[in-house]
Amino acid sequence: MDITYRQPRITDGQDVHQLIKNCPPLDQNSLYCNLIQCRDFANTSIIAETSDNKVVGFISGYIPQNRPETLFIWQVALNAQFRGRGIAQQMLSRLFSRDPRIRFLETTISPSNSASKQLFERFFNDHLMNVDSKTLFARGVHLDDDHEDEVLYVAGPAKSFDPLPA
Repeated sequence: MDITYRQPRITDGQDVHQLIKNCPPLDQNSLYCNLIQCRDFANTSIIAETSDNKVVGFISGYIPQNRPETLFIWQVALNAQFRGRGIAQQMLSRLFSRDPRIRFLETTISPSNSASKQLFERFFNDHLMNVDSKTLFARGVHLDDDHEDEVLYVAGPAKSFDPLPA
């Protein structure tokens, strides 16, 4: 099945919200938050959709105000039926290459989210990025006791960037 990659639109908000809901262990945000992501963060987010316009993937991100060369990835969601096909890697590569000023990538990953760890480790290796990590938000300190730590990964600068072929 053909996959198209594009910027999100407000009309994608409901589909994004449902996709994230179906992708544990991702934190669910409000529908309102997902609508704002699709509207105000479209330049730093990406949708993967099928030829019949079904949203099967979403990455949300933003550029921190004091770090204009950095793309912070907030969430990566991919429909379970579409995993293992390189779609998440395509979304991440396409998103990172949109703005030529971007040289660094940051994200947080909970320790048990092995799929996200693999995705980002491959991306960092493919682009010859140096990586540092440390706990950013700790369980019981910043987060509820039932929420795992969030480990911040800071990677860059990208030494090799060749977006994946379509």
